[in-house]
Amino acid sequence: MVFANDERRTTYDGGFLSTETKTIPIPTESSTDREFVKGLGLTSATMLVMGSMIGSGIFLVSAEIAREVDSPALLIGAWVLTGFLTIVAALSYGELAAMMPHAGGQYVYLREALGPLWGFLYGWTLFLVIQTGTIAAVAVAFGRFLGVFFPAISSTHWIAGLHWAVPTWDIGPVRLGGMQVGLNTQNLIAILMVVTLSVINIFGVKTGALIQNIFTAAKVSALLGLVVVGLFIGRNAEALIANFGANFWRNAGLGTLHPVQVGAAGPIALVGTLTILAVAQVGSLFSADAWNNVTFTAGEVINPKRNLPLSLALGTGVVIALYIACNVIYLNVLPLTGSADGTTILQRGIQHATEDRVATAALSQMFGGVAGYLMAAAIMVSSFGCNNGLILSGARVYYAMAKDGLFFRGAGKLHPKYRTPVVSLMVQMVWICILCVSGSYGQLLDYVVFAVLVFYILTIAGLFVLRIKQPNAERPYRAFGYPVLPAVYIVLAIFIDIVLLRYKPQFTWPGLIIVLLGIPVYFAWRSRRTVTEPSAA
Repeated sequence: MVFANDERRTTYDGGFLSTETKTIPIPTESSTDREFVKGLGLTSATMLVMGSMIGSGIFLVSAEIAREVDSPALLIGAWVLTGFLTIVAALSYGELAAMMPHAGGQYVYLREALGPLWGFLYGWTLFLVIQTGTIAAVAVAFGRFLGVFFPAISSTHWIAGLHWAVPTWDIGPVRLGGMQVGLNTQNLIAILMVVTLSVINIFGVKTGALIQNIFTAAKVSALLGLVVVGLFIGRNAEALIANFGANFWRNAGLGTLHPVQVGAAGPIALVGTLTILAVAQVGSLFSADAWNNVTFTAGEVINPKRNLPLSLALGTGVVIALYIACNVIYLNVLPLTGSADGTTILQRGIQHATEDRVATAALSQMFGGVAGYLMAAAIMVSSFGCNNGLILSGARVYYAMAKDGLFFRGAGKLHPKYRTPVVSLMVQMVWICILCVSGSYGQLLDYVVFAVLVFYILTIAGLFVLRIKQPNAERPYRAFGYPVLPAVYIVLAIFIDIVLLRYKPQFTWPGLIIVLLGIPVYFAWRSRRTVTEPSAA
């Protein structure tokens, strides 16, 4: 371990503050990280950022956003705000990643900046819902769109007739239950996908990276194709008149009031433009999430002090540009406003695209019936590549937690030949398969959007904490725009979370409860296990 000068610093014991004088470590490569194979260069790391971000969201969520904002300008504005937040966060994480290039990424940053309790709460929520629930949802989406080609693959085709309907409960603004539990042909495909990718990722990080690079290149090409085709041959006169010119700014004034339903079945409230933009972030932020997954694999990145910050900046920049461009194309091809009773694609518009499949509607308007098959294939490619990245990276967090004595001990072991966290991959796989069969992953994902944002706020706040706690630590890269841009991120993200607490309580309170349940689990785990030396120490 290399040490800087003696400094007075704040440390944590079980999540509680204490102050003592000790040397401040300059993070270097840990013995844990040397156990991994350095197999991810700049290209692979950047592909992991992009591939983890691009799932099925960009093809779907613009319909919900359009219904909420009811304005072409605000539809684009919602994605621009998401882009700003994502890129600023990525640039801020770049400093932390270069400073602490260790397996576990964000878990390590929270542990070092705020204490082990906060790192555990992040890892707990990541394992229970964020990472695993996302993988389950993306895997089921893969099965759903495979059903376009093979109709026998369906959520209604139950295997051996074994399934149970869970009753619905309304608890205040929160609605629980209502899902179908059992094994059907659709979630069987999802399970097979998860098992296949989990096993593949046992055979070395280079194998996983190769698959990631191929599928990320394919889906980026698909999005580029949608943009180019839509720009040059997909422009629709009716859509252009409805969405651009004077109509572009309709309902976008700061004094405009927008209706929003409070809770799952609550009253309609009228809110201002800034508030409705915050409400609309649920879909767009979720679609742009998972960019931080590359930090989980830091122990396997070649020259991480350079390549981690670069991959975060390049990957998020490219994806956000594509996302905004895709929404411009949607507005070029389809009117924003439509009717759920419309009989044609143009009559339904973006707001009421069938099953919210905006990209499919846009392609159908351009190419006719074949578009459904083209988009199904594109989403399958996107889903497969997305899940490969999520499965590869998520297991590294649980590995780091196990090394700290905060997860199953066996999850801290690497495969003797391939140097991958094989036990962690298998534990993650089993829980994802349970979520696929339970049918609960959709509700769980709704609940954690708020919590995800909370952890981003805490991590970027940790950037400020570490500047104070460890002023002399080596920082190969310093956050762009510090302290202004990270502070702006924190203010905007807190505003969004407050708005979601007020107007989307059906999403926020359950997510907060899931996080808080981790507190007694943390202390119970510490009381049962001897905590080993931290993995990045």
